Amino acid sequence: MKRMAALKLLAFPLLLLIASLLLFCSPSLLGDWDDAGSWKAPFRPVDLLPLLPHRAAWPVLRSLRSAVDLLPTFVGAASSAEDDLEWKGACFYKTTAWMEFHNKSQSQFGGGTLHIKTNNAHSWTCMDLYVFATPYRVTWDYYLLSREHTLDFHEWEGEAEYEYVKHNGVSIFLMESGMIGTLRAMWDVFPLFTNTGWGESSNLAFLKKHMGATFEERPQPWISSINTDDIHSGDFLAISKIRGRWGGFETLEKWVTGAYAGHTAVCLRDSEGKLWVGESGNENDKGEDVIAILPWEEWWEFELTKDDSNPHISLLPLHPDVRAKFNNTAAWEYGKSMLDKPYGYHNMIFSWIDTISDNYPPPLDSHVVASVMTMWNKIQPAYAANMWNEALNKRLGTQGLDLPEIIVEAEKNGTSFDNLLTIPEQDDWVYTDGKSTSCVAFILEMYKAAGLFGSNASSIQVTEFTIKDAYTLNFFESNSSRLPKWCNKDDNVKLPYCQIKGRYRMELPGYNTMQPYPHMNENCASLPPYYSRTKDC
Repeated sequence: MKRMAALKLLAFPLLLLIASLLLFCSPSLLGDWDDAGSWKAPFRPVDLLPLLPHRAAWPVLRSLRSAVDLLPTFVGAASSAEDDLEWKGACFYKTTAWMEFHNKSQSQFGGGTLHIKTNNAHSWTCMDLYVFATPYRVTWDYYLLSREHTLDFHEWEGEAEYEYVKHNGVSIFLMESGMIGTLRAMWDVFPLFTNTGWGESSNLAFLKKHMGATFEERPQPWISSINTDDIHSGDFLAISKIRGRWGGFETLEKWVTGAYAGHTAVCLRDSEGKLWVGESGNENDKGEDVIAILPWEEWWEFELTKDDSNPHISLLPLHPDVRAKFNNTAAWEYGKSMLDKPYGYHNMIFSWIDTISDNYPPPLDSHVVASVMTMWNKIQPAYAANMWNEALNKRLGTQGLDLPEIIVEAEKNGTSFDNLLTIPEQDDWVYTDGKSTSCVAFILEMYKAAGLFGSNASSIQVTEFTIKDAYTLNFFESNSSRLPKWCNKDDNVKLPYCQIKGRYRMELPGYNTMQPYPHMNENCASLPPYYSRTKDC
């Protein structure tokens, strides 16, 4: 331990010595003057921070970087030698790229070389990290020196990739934080998914920073003494998980959609008055996420004793006038027709993406989404087919195309990939494993069947709704005096709904404010931190 401590103490003076030797012995390695004639420092303190002792470096690094820094930024696409693509990198302030086609492989369609020229580094110790993608491949490289670099594509994967690159180019993504910053950001993402106190605090910190959530602590007890006689068919359960695998997933879902809950369920009473909970995303004995209808006691016991994601749960009672319209028989018929069907992975992302540019928190954009899809298509083709390929085929009117074929077919039809993503999901689409409903779409389809959308039912696609879109519907109780007596009984802040579990007070901005209208939520923006939407979108 003493030896390690001594090494850490020596690290910074040693780095200074190395930097000084570079400065005085070999200043020509990276150049010491920029194009404007200004002298460049041999290094920036921030470049060396990760190499300092943990206690000294970590607080500064945490203030400079976050999990969002893991996302790449699309800088452009290089398609020919005639058109130079130029941008400012994170390290090299002048970077250009162009594409050269060749046939070194002596194949039918040949290959190509991407040229990247880097200039004007802001320091001697920085680097730029890039991801390069076509619909058929994803690769990466990093650059330390000011010079021309090349990335070789020995052979195109057939005519389709050749034609695509010729017309659309190789997409280039910059990791804004460089190698160290990206690794640091990955270190920030990792705890979001850990089932620990560290993971929980990381999720809370992320949502506070990027959404403005407050997470005010409630007075104890943090679990309500519920009288289930006060719970009725159609009452909505908003759930927020803040640790573990689902906690991390929900944190990212909340960030991109603006929802302050990440999961939902619905209450139902049968003909004998027994209380049940319907849920899309309930894990069965095989570990599969399916649609289930469980007795209240079983569902509630699981949330109290077995759900290790620390779920915060609020009950949103239907307004008495809305409850009077609720067709319980039709709701049960719909629920039973969906039993044991898979969770709605097919259309999950399409409820979020409504516009070409106004649903992607920076630096996320449609190019990044396409790149991630391409990567997953290569790594786990079955996963990709389940998550988006089948849904994209439906939008094109095709069947069985994989992701590269989908992108090429869309281009042939004059539809860009970012436009393809915005085409509204249709509630009556049937996938290979049946109708596909996420947790909230399952509830809203039930509401549809039960008559709550009235004359608008045929013109509303509820698979386009996010969780936020659901709890902003004006279906719920608006008069706190009509809430059950046990509702928020021990809390000095009287919420308009009943929080029944959780240490932190659940916020639901916009709760119960939106009157249903035709084609609602088909073209809505959702950019943090305000998530403002245009009227009648």
